[in-house]
This record gives sequence, C-alpha cells and structure tokens, in this order.
Amino acid sequence: MSSELQRTHHCGELTDKDIDKQVTLCGWIHTRRDHGGLIFVDLWDKYGMTQVVLNPQIDQLAHEHAQSIRGNYVIGVVGKVRARPDDMVNSKLKTGKIEVYVDELSILNKSETPPISPWEPQDTSEALRLKYRFLDLRGPELQRNLKIRYDITRTARNELHRHGFMEVETPMLTKSTPEGARDYLVPSRLNPQKFYALPQSPQLFKQILMVSGMDKYFQIVKCFRDEDLRQDRQPEFTQIDIEMSFGNEKILFQMIEEMMAAIYKEVLNEEIKTPFPILKYQDAIDRFGTDKPDMRIDMEIVDLAEIVRGTKFKVFAQVLESGGQIRALNIKNSADSLSRKALDDLTEIAKTYGAKGMAWIKVQENELQSPIIKFFEQEMLDKMLEKLGSKPGDTVVFIADTPKIVADALAHLRLAIAKLLKLVDESKNAFIWVTEFPLVEYDEAEKRHTAMHHPFTAPREEDMDKFESDPGAIKARAYDLVLNGNEIGGGSIRIHQKEVQEKMFKLLGIGKEEAEAKFGFLLDALQYGAPPHCGIAMGLDRVAMLLTGADSIRDVIAFPKTQKATCLMTQAPSEVDKKQLRELKLKADLS
Repeated sequence: MSSELQRTHHCGELTDKDIDKQVTLCGWIHTRRDHGGLIFVDLWDKYGMTQVVLNPQIDQLAHEHAQSIRGNYVIGVVGKVRARPDDMVNSKLKTGKIEVYVDELSILNKSETPPISPWEPQDTSEALRLKYRFLDLRGPELQRNLKIRYDITRTARNELHRHGFMEVETPMLTKSTPEGARDYLVPSRLNPQKFYALPQSPQLFKQILMVSGMDKYFQIVKCFRDEDLRQDRQPEFTQIDIEMSFGNEKILFQMIEEMMAAIYKEVLNEEIKTPFPILKYQDAIDRFGTDKPDMRIDMEIVDLAEIVRGTKFKVFAQVLESGGQIRALNIKNSADSLSRKALDDLTEIAKTYGAKGMAWIKVQENELQSPIIKFFEQEMLDKMLEKLGSKPGDTVVFIADTPKIVADALAHLRLAIAKLLKLVDESKNAFIWVTEFPLVEYDEAEKRHTAMHHPFTAPREEDMDKFESDPGAIKARAYDLVLNGNEIGGGSIRIHQKEVQEKMFKLLGIGKEEAEAKFGFLLDALQYGAPPHCGIAMGLDRVAMLLTGADSIRDVIAFPKTQKATCLMTQAPSEVDKKQLRELKLKADLS
C-alpha cells in the first residue's frame, strides 16, 4: 500500500450496518495493544476512533508489519468490517459495535515519542501545551471546541445572508488613529519612516461602506489591540462585525436575537427565549454594580444611605458626610455556611477593588450577629433588614465608599459569593441588552472627557443641547449584549452628520487640525449624504468560549498567544535580520 491510498471511510463513521464491507481507513495510532497472537489498534482521526485488528491468520505480512508500529504513527489499513463479540462492545463509541480485520497495512509516517499527550491535557502545563500546539490540537476537547467555533461562524454567515447582509473585506494595513488601546504598527518599506496600523476594529471603514450605499455589511474579521491581556483577551481577536443603513435599536436587536437563537439551535440544539430583556446602564450599576451583570444570580445591591443616615457608626457616617454611598447585598440562607474565615476572604476581595473593608451581619432566628450592631438603634436595624428582605438564616454584607468603589466591590463580591455558595443557575442562558450608556466620562488624570464607547457614537436626540452645558448627562445610543456576565457584543447608532461629529470631537478635546489629520476621510464622507446607520461587533472568541464551556478564549483559538502576547510554538515575536531593518529605514535602539 502506498501514500496514494484513498480512504473509503473516516474513523468515526462505521457502524454495524457496515458489517462485511471492505473498507480503507487512514489515521493516527491512538493506542496499540498486543494480546499474544492478535494486535489491536485504536485508529484515530478528527471524526472519531475505530478499533482495527491484525490477525496473523488473516494476513501474516500485515501482522508482521504491525510489530513495528507505535503510538502517533500515521497508518492506512484495508480490511473487512466485522461485529465485535457481545462482551467487547464499547457503548461509548459510535463505532463500538464493530472492528476492522486488516488485510493490508501501510505505515504512512512514523512518529517520535511526543513530549505531551493531548488525551491527558490536565497533566500538562499550559506553556508546554502551547509550545506543542500541533499535538495539543489533536485532543478531543480542542477538536470539539474548534468544530463549535466553525459552526458558530457558519450559522452567523447564513443568518446574516438571510437578512440581506453582504460580506465585504476591509484593509488590514490602515492608518493609526490611537483613541483606545495602543495600535500595532507596521513600518512601510516604500514610504520610509511612515507606518501602517493593524486595525483595532473596522469601525471607520464600515461606516464609509454605509456612505457608499452598501446598506448591509458584515465581516468575520481579525482585530488587533496592544493591551494588557487576561483570560478573555488576546492581542489578535475575531469579531462578527455588522453595520446597516436606516436601522435602529429595535431592528438591530431583533436581528441579533434571531442570529443568536439560530446559533444555539444549530450548535447546542437548545432553544433560547427571545426577545432579550433590556436594562438601562444606570439601573445595571445601581442593582448589580456592573454594566455586564450575570442575571443567573438572584441577588441585587440595595442602597441603605437614607436609612443609616444619623448612625453612630463612624465609618458609615464619615462616608455619607463626604458624599459616598452605603450599599449592601443580602445573601439568602448563608448564615450557617459562611464561616468567619469565608467572610474575611470576602473582605480581602472587596479590598482588591478599592474598598477599605467590608461590614457584615448574620441574621439568626432570635438575634443578629456582627461586630457593628452595637452602633445601631434597633429601629434602624429593623428598617435595614426590611429593605434588604433579610430573614433568619441570611447574611448581609456592606460596602461604604465612593460610588465607583462601592459598585466595583459589590459587583465582584456578588460573583465571588455566587461561586462560593453555588448560587449560579447553570441551566439558564441569561442574555440581556444594556442601553443608555453615558456618551462620555471624565478622565481626572487627563483633565478631559473621553468617549465611553468610541467617538462615532450618536447621542440621544433629546440630549443634543447638552454638549456645552452638561456633557456628563448626555446618554449615548449605545448598547451591549451580555450573556451570563460576559459582554459578547457592543455597538451603537452612529453619528451620520458632520456637524454632530465635529461637536463630539470638540467635546473630546480633539481640535479641527487633529480631527482632520486622524479622521479626515470619514469627515469628508459624512459631507456627501451619509445615511443614518448603526452596527454592532460580536466577540466571536467569547461567544465560542461560552458555548463550549471553556475556561479561557485560548481554548477556542487554534494558535493563541500567552498573557505576555507571545506564541510559544513559533517563538513570535522575534528579532529580525538587520538587512530587513535597513530596508525599512529603521534602527534598533537597545538603550
């Protein structure tokens, strides 16, 4: 048998309906077992596994040939499908009722002993797995994850096509417009001392496509941001990028909800409930401390400032006097399960988000337990517990500080408590739209306003007169899609009138010359009949992570980077030849 061998079936295909068929299989040896006269091989490819049997009574030459084969060798076999003995059936495999008795065996390639086993990834460090990613990818979990990722993109494409969208590619080499994360820069050989930037998103191009009359655009596109990394961030990531003319929030929300419903049905065979609930940004902050709340957790933040005003507890009194907040979470049925050590651990979590500490009260049948209750009148305690809905067996945790610290600390405490006490309803998929974000926020360090989303987000019509008088009160026509506490998409109604865009640039401290230098081509386009338009970018990596149940987006990307933005397999980034630097008119400065 030669490498010209043509397989008739893959290794996850044969069943008892194929008994007595002559077949050709190709794949990798997963395991080899020598049982005296018979040699059993589990033959693997991406579709599954089939047991093949080498019996000297059927083919002496093939059996002799099999003496030299080992794990991870690539082989081809020709043989007849037979039923396994009843006591040898493997119910875990689709092919578990059959085996292939081999007439011919060909070794297509040998293998060294691999440094890692993709079948036991838990026994291998992630660094070693990433170094030998070509072996790691053979494992069933990553094979499954990448198949799900493909199914997501395939379904998204089909749904967007059904809605009349057309895929249009936009440039990878573009202009640096640093208004968010740092750009990745690419030197130009033909234009010395000038640089392209890799796109942080196709934002400007997709808006220009709307001016061009493309009406409905989408692209499954790579984006690049030079920022600090974490489990759900990579320096290069993939967006399902969408833009439409003459749309609004209602039209876009319905389209995205239909797309997500189709993805869940196709990939997981699950029905999801639409339409998704809508929550205003400020309500999200007030109730959950974050603009990406996990709605599977039945626990909300309660404001106690007015009830505790006048308290003798100095910590609370001083915070209220300085304009701060007193807010709390009521943790149902937790008084017995939350030990003093657990409360101390939660206090440390609160401190990592800026809080100076965390107060607590345990509500028992006939008493309250806490170091702080001696500072409160009984009437004040009764009112607090009534507003919190506290009952015997509950625990209350308090944070007193500035609004931002209170929100951050309680948002993360809510998640930590839910994880510790297993309060997350894993059977739910909790989608929610968050809307009406502030258009801008004030940067104390820079002493200027910055865009909360990006500079091309439209304000609400009713807030147009606040650009000079009260910019902090302007609400944006922006929206995020949140799933189980993860932001999986974000977008907005765009500014489509040049004079409004200029107002926005002025508010952000971007002068006319700077705006022209950075965004001149967009401002030019807006002068020539730009239609009202809106869009959204869905984070494909995060969606895939959530649908696969992976712990990190690195487990749904074929060749990811580490948290230091390096590729351990290719050793990128790397030094380059001095000749290349000279061609680019660049000099390495090692000082």
